[in-house]
Amino acid sequence: MTQDTVRPSGPAAPAAPTADWSLVLPLKPLTLAKSRLAPYAGRHRPDLALSFALDTVTAALATPGVARVLVVTRDAVAGARLAALGALVVADEPGGGLNRALVHGASAALALAPRAPLAALSADLPALRPAELARVLGAVPADGRAFLPDSPGLGTTLLASAPGHLLSPAFGDGSRARHAAGGALELRLADVESVRRDVDTGSDLGEAARLGLGPYTSALFARLGRSRPQT
Repeated sequence: MTQDTVRPSGPAAPAAPTADWSLVLPLKPLTLAKSRLAPYAGRHRPDLALSFALDTVTAALATPGVARVLVVTRDAVAGARLAALGALVVADEPGGGLNRALVHGASAALALAPRAPLAALSADLPALRPAELARVLGAVPADGRAFLPDSPGLGTTLLASAPGHLLSPAFGDGSRARHAAGGALELRLADVESVRRDVDTGSDLGEAARLGLGPYTSALFARLGRSRPQT
């Protein structure tokens, strides 16, 4: 589903709190991250994955209502860079895949702020805009769980839970259908494409560039002598 096909789904539910959000982002070791970008990025793939995460965390920390950003990663280089931005790094990643990492990060977030609303956010949103993320968080209902589908309409870039509800992540291929089947509300919002445009391929990166890349990814392309991705 593209942005143009998204329509409001009916009367709005009461919104979750608009302040004190905890965001949890998962990040693979940089040597393993973004493998599908290898044909495009070559040996710069780890640098590209790090720049995506830096731009995502920078925008998340600047989002009104976000109190803390936790990054679950066992990559020491990425952890140090992200901690320098102000993220809280959960380094004792349990292994077992993305969803186990998110459950672990959610537990850490709840230990810090047990009454705060919670969201899992993709770490590969290099065009992320704080105002758009704030709109998405503001649309989360006060009772239950909600998710935002990615730009292609098959996956998920954000899964949120109101205080008192488990996050219950089911990310991976086809996660939009799994999150809906699990009872989470699909957020159908226009003009939040920067929150939906995750990047797995060179084509995805070109679309993110058209939205406007963040400073770290833009700086990387400048160092590589490229003004924007060529897809």
